Amino acid sequence: MTPPLTAPQKAAGFRARLAASRPPLWEWLAGALIWGLLIALSVGVSALVAHRLPTSHWAMVIGLYFSGAVLGWLAALPLIRFASHARPPETRFAAAFLFLGAGTAAFTALLFALQYRQFYAQWHQPFGTVIWVFQFVFTSASAVYQFAVLGIRHYLPFGLILLIAASLLHARRSR
Repeated sequence: MTPPLTAPQKAAGFRARLAASRPPLWEWLAGALIWGLLIALSVGVSALVAHRLPTSHWAMVIGLYFSGAVLGWLAALPLIRFASHARPPETRFAAAFLFLGAGTAAFTALLFALQYRQFYAQWHQPFGTVIWVFQFVFTSASAVYQFAVLGIRHYLPFGLILLIAASLLHARRSR
C-alpha cells in the first residue's frame, strides 16, 4: 500500500494537472470548428431523414446546433484534459464522453433559451422588476425543458456516433 500524499505533493500534482488541461490553441479552435460542423451536419441529416426539420427555419436551427457544439467543445476540452491527465484510456474515454456530450447539449440548450427568451421578451415586464425576474427564470427554464424534450432527439443517431468516435480519439491519445 502506498503512503498518503503530503500537502506539497498534492499541490504539485494539482498544478501539473492544471497545466496539462490547457489545450494547444490549434486543437482548441480547429477542433471546435470541426466538432461544430460535424454536429450541424449530423443534426441536418437526422432531421431531413426523419422529416423533422422546418424548412422555413432550417438555417437558424442548424446554426443554433453548430454554435452550441462549438461552445461545448471550447468548454469541454480543458475539462476533459484536466479530468483525464495521466489516467488510463477508459477514464479518458469517459471524461470525453461526459464533458463533450454534456457541454454540447448544455450550450445548445442555453442558446435555445436565449433565443426563446428574446422572442417572448416583447410580452414581459420592464427589466429589473420582480415580475420580470420571474418571467425571465420561468421562460428560460421552460425553454431548456423544451429543448431537453424536443431538441436532444436531433442528435440521434448520428450525433451519438460522433460523440463515441470523438471520445475514442481522446482515449487513444497518449499523454
